[in-house]
Order: sequence, then C-alpha cells, then structure tokens
Amino acid sequence: MAVAAMQLADWIQAIAQLAFLLIFVLLFFGFNQRIQIYMWSRDIKAKLRILEGMARESRKKTLDFMLKHKARDAEKILNQVIDFFVIEPVSIEPTDIIKRLDHLFDTRRRRFKDEFSKAMPEVDEVARSKAETAAEIASALNFIYRIVRHILLLSEKTRNWILIMQLQLLMPQILRIAETYRRALDDFISGVPIGDAAGPLVAVKLANYNGSWRHVDDETVYAVTNYEGREVILVKAKGPGSSVGRPGYATERLIEEYVNRGVKPSLLITVDAALKLEGEDSGVVAEGVGAAIGDPGPEKIRFERIAAKYGIPLRAVIVKMSLEEAIRAMTKQIYEGVEKAVQRVASIIKSESKPGDLVVVVGVGNTIGVGQ
Repeated sequence: MAVAAMQLADWIQAIAQLAFLLIFVLLFFGFNQRIQIYMWSRDIKAKLRILEGMARESRKKTLDFMLKHKARDAEKILNQVIDFFVIEPVSIEPTDIIKRLDHLFDTRRRRFKDEFSKAMPEVDEVARSKAETAAEIASALNFIYRIVRHILLLSEKTRNWILIMQLQLLMPQILRIAETYRRALDDFISGVPIGDAAGPLVAVKLANYNGSWRHVDDETVYAVTNYEGREVILVKAKGPGSSVGRPGYATERLIEEYVNRGVKPSLLITVDAALKLEGEDSGVVAEGVGAAIGDPGPEKIRFERIAAKYGIPLRAVIVKMSLEEAIRAMTKQIYEGVEKAVQRVASIIKSESKPGDLVVVVGVGNTIGVGQ
C-alpha cells in the first residue's frame, strides 16, 4: 500500500512538472497573448454585430419614413446620402481656408436639400428636414460600424494585439455613442425639441412667443423686440424643422445693415448648448466671452470678425448637458436650464447696455420642434 502511494505521488509530481514545463513553453512562444487576442476579438465581434444591427435599423427607419411621405427612388437617394463625404480643404496654405471651408459646407447643405426636394416634392419643408437629419444619423451609425470593422480586420490581419486591445477598451464608449444616435433618430422623426434646441428656445422665449419673424436666408430667421427700452434683434434657425441655419452669416448681415443705417449694436450675445463634464449637473447655465457655437469654423468666425470689426462686446451663455441629452428629446432639467438662460441673458442686457441701445441675441442650435 505504501509503495503504491509513493508511486502515485511520483506520477503526480511528474505530471505537475510536465504541466509547468508546457505552460512555460506556451508563455515563451506567446500563446497567452494569442488566447487574450482571441478573447478580445470575440468580444469586439459580438459588439460589432450590435453596431451592425443599429446601422441597419436606422437605415430601415429612415427609408420607412421617406416611403411614408411618398419619396421617389427613396432607396437610391438614401444609398447616395449615407456614403456622402466632404474632403477638407488644403490646410498647408491657410490663406482663405475659412472661405473655402464655408463653400464646401454650403455645397454639401444645398446638395442634401436638392436631393430631398426632388425625392419628396409632395411634403412640406419640415418633413424633408426630418428625412435629411434621419439620413445623416443613419450615415453616422453606418460610418461607426465600418470604422470598427476596419480596425478589427486590420488588426487581425497584421496580428497587432495592441490595436485589438485599444479597440476592445474603447468599445463600451463607442457603443454608448452609437446607442445615443440610434435613440435620437426616433426623436428627430417625431419632431420633438431636443437638448440642442436650448439656444433657439431661449430666442423664442425672449420674443414672448409672438415675435414677427422674418427671413435672413432660407434657413435662418430674425425678429425685433423691445426689452426695457433696448431694441433687441433675435436670431435663430427656421423651425420647427431640423435645421441649425446659418447664425453667423445672418448676424453678420444684420449688423452690417444696421451699421449702414447709422446704428451700431452695443452688445452681441450668443446662446447655445454645451457638453458638460462628467460629474457636472445637467441644465447648469454659465456665461463667458466669445462665440458660443459648436461650428467647425465658418459660422463661428463670422461672429468674431463682425464683433471685432465694430468693437462690439461678444458674450456667451451656455446650457450644459451630456451628448445624450443634446441630441435626445429635451428633458425637464434642460428645460429648466433654458428658463435660467433666459433670465441670465436678460440680466446681461440690463447690466451691459442702456436704454436706447441695440442688442443682438443669437439662439444657436438645432431648432427641431421649436417654431417661431
């Protein structure tokens, strides 16, 4: 019995040594990394299927919305729009880069409008603008899916485990952004105000919902009201369709017109939604100096140039919110922030201008669900 026990112990020891040697060899040749890469790849592929589902769902909803409004060649138009792109202008020669960038964005905007006007001639501008935005959301989700797939396949092809690791660590954040876009699609199609409509809503509230709004261009409107002896020009995108308008262009044009009449604004205030930092409360209102607008450059620089040209103080008021709140239906917290922003703008007008002055207030943002 004792001999058998000793033999069993020797066998166990031998097997343990062999297992240790095998593990050492596997570690030496990097099999642990291969196992880890396999696990990371499986996790990414599972999330990639979710992204693919979101892209397909958003495309189907957009197509259904277009067909519901009797769009012609809806699928063909949607395929063209989803893969539409803008090539940035040459930056190595910065001379006039803003003008070139503005031209490209304007060409893109008009191209979208023309395509949807031809495809949906029997519906109003509001429905067409919703279809445009829905197509852009579908395009964004499709782009996210294709980029993630590209990085995954490239990293597997080159056996780049660092790239796979980085992608796997970023996937929760990517999925969060994609899910936000997916949910936002329903809000845009239904036409409810979103968080980014905070700026236009402030302008409408300052006009007491009954301003006589006039067009500056096809997507931007303005109204003139009186606040405690000051003449106030209010600018916003034309609603209630999905549009951000051209607030910088409109403001520049209006100020030039008034200056030519001999009246120079004493104050220019921009109001917009702004992304909050994690840990900050939603709906918090803050003020500062500069142009409050999330623009690549062409519209923002118009505010800065016209303010600098005539020495007009350029003030900014923002309503803080998360990305989800910015492109989803407006929450109670954001609406309360809008009310506070109205009070803050009124306070700035009273403290930084005097009766008889001309003040310009611009509500920047997507005016979906916010008419005039």
